[in-house]
Amino acid sequence: MVHQSPYLSPRMKIRRGFWALVTATMTIGASSAFAGTGRGAKLAESLAGRGWSDDLSVAAIAALPVVELRGAVPVGILYFKMPWWRALAVSVAGNLAPIPVLLLLLEPLARIARKSRRGERLVEWLFARARRKTADIQKYERLGLAIFVAIPLPATGAWTGAIAAVLLGMNPCTSFGAIALGVLGAGTIVTVLTLLGWIGAAVATTALLGLAAAAARRRGRSAPHERLRGLKADASS
Repeated sequence: MVHQSPYLSPRMKIRRGFWALVTATMTIGASSAFAGTGRGAKLAESLAGRGWSDDLSVAAIAALPVVELRGAVPVGILYFKMPWWRALAVSVAGNLAPIPVLLLLLEPLARIARKSRRGERLVEWLFARARRKTADIQKYERLGLAIFVAIPLPATGAWTGAIAAVLLGMNPCTSFGAIALGVLGAGTIVTVLTLLGWIGAAVATTALLGLAAAAARRRGRSAPHERLRGLKADASS
């Protein structure tokens, strides 16, 4: 059997970093647009039309997987015209509401959901997202979990962090504390960027470019050592 080397060239790493940067920029830039048009406005209108209060609507949006407070904070500030602090507080509370249930009851809930075809697809999709992120979380444990949740990107968030914590067998109480810290951090970032609009996207892009350049330099210095480890792994297999 042929084993693939885990070594990645500096060019490949820079390419991956570039696309991660593009994804981050698009996410940040689109946070305000989510509230004004498309799914954010439609969902807010639908909930308001059913008699839901502004607070309850924002909390419900924040509780949704994938959307979470990345979409809820802009909806609260730009659509419902909430004060920023209120939109942030309601979004954080809504985003954290399902997390204790996930941490304590994920496995039995997943078994129930798998009884339907749609539920099985949803469970497998959520688990696949979480498994791809477990390596970094496992390395740094609670700190890694908090940082992972705090970065407001499409593949991160409280839902994915909670599922990853369960898959890694982390303590539910300490996991919830780390996730809560990360959610507060992500909410602060999204609130600031929403208030700044596209200026916030430009600032975030500049910061991310600096981080990407620094990471590329570090990876370039460590490339010879990684290549040697990759060759040793191939030889031993």
